[in-house]
Amino acid sequence: MRILFVAMCDSIHTARWINQLNGLGWDIHLFPSIDIERVHPDLKNVTVHRTFYGGPKYRDESVRLNGIPVISEDAAFVCRLALKKLRLDCRRLHLSRVIRKLRPDIIHSIEMQAAGYLTMDVRRKYAGQFPPWIYSSWGSDLYFFGRYPKHQARIREVLASCDYYIADCQRDVELAAKYGFRGHSLGVFPAAGGYDISDMRRWVQPGPVSSRRVIALKGYMGWAGRANVALQALELCSESLKGYKVALYLASPKVRRMARHAASITGAPFTILPPSPNQEIIKLMGSSRIAIGVNVTDGTPASLLEAMAMGAFPIQSDTVSSGEWIKHGENGLLVPPEDPQAIAAAIQRALSDDSLVDRAAEINSRLILERIDRSVIQPRIIAMYERIAASSSRQKKQANI
Repeated sequence: MRILFVAMCDSIHTARWINQLNGLGWDIHLFPSIDIERVHPDLKNVTVHRTFYGGPKYRDESVRLNGIPVISEDAAFVCRLALKKLRLDCRRLHLSRVIRKLRPDIIHSIEMQAAGYLTMDVRRKYAGQFPPWIYSSWGSDLYFFGRYPKHQARIREVLASCDYYIADCQRDVELAAKYGFRGHSLGVFPAAGGYDISDMRRWVQPGPVSSRRVIALKGYMGWAGRANVALQALELCSESLKGYKVALYLASPKVRRMARHAASITGAPFTILPPSPNQEIIKLMGSSRIAIGVNVTDGTPASLLEAMAMGAFPIQSDTVSSGEWIKHGENGLLVPPEDPQAIAAAIQRALSDDSLVDRAAEINSRLILERIDRSVIQPRIIAMYERIAASSSRQKKQANI
């Protein structure tokens, strides 16, 4: 089977999803939805189709580059910039040529605003039979961007044209129907596919979760992330932080500055993880009592699932989808993303109630094994692709009769 993915090639979620197909003997290709230099180092057994690339920079020889080789990555960047300045529509033309050359059994675009729109633009002008098209939504594809008329029209066009749909939360299954999807829904899967839970749990700190003395905070701040509000909440409960340290991950320079200010107010030690492999975040979750994630929009956050898998007590912003995993007051606490007082109250409760934290870890351990363990998810994903390819093959045979 040959599958062409259109997705962000530097994303850990893309790498994990594609890596689920390793060892099957399938011919896997990836067209970057955003033309950037970096291919995620965890990606394996795939051919990446780039307009220009410079120099062999990938330690894994199973990652094959297809495109125009130039002297260096700097030269590749200049070439791409020149095409952009000339306003040449090369990426759509390039993707169309790749589809014609490969004739994939399936096209799978992951994420809407880059991959979905790009695939739709190609399909609109594509002469001949377009391969079966799967679209996977990520957290804010529909829930956030669907609020804007400019995006809503394009979202409707994609959903009216794709043949199959994968959501990362049940909320978006209903939103897709609202925006006109009439194809086949393939169900709800984590954005990264299945997780190797037994491997992750090598990094779980021994003993009850209530004995841990670390608070993990996701450092995103911008159009979606509200790490700044979470830091304000930590400042409001300074007295409760005695004996604890706060660890930030994925923090921008601005959030780092705000964290230093919060440390001076609370007196608690703050540490900031440098850019590091996802494994370091997993280790952090395995030693944390609480994991805080505050966003105004999201689907099912990978950081939430990782926290649950590693025993860290989730304090998570309530974006409807979070309620599909967290029952407030039982296995986590749901908070309004713009209310530092409410978040502070949740932090104080999670720091003072040992039985709540330990009981939540037991509940979440069972949930994670039942719903996202690779042994459960991976066979479903493989069978899904096989069914789609078989159905397409039958349709082609019938068309030729």
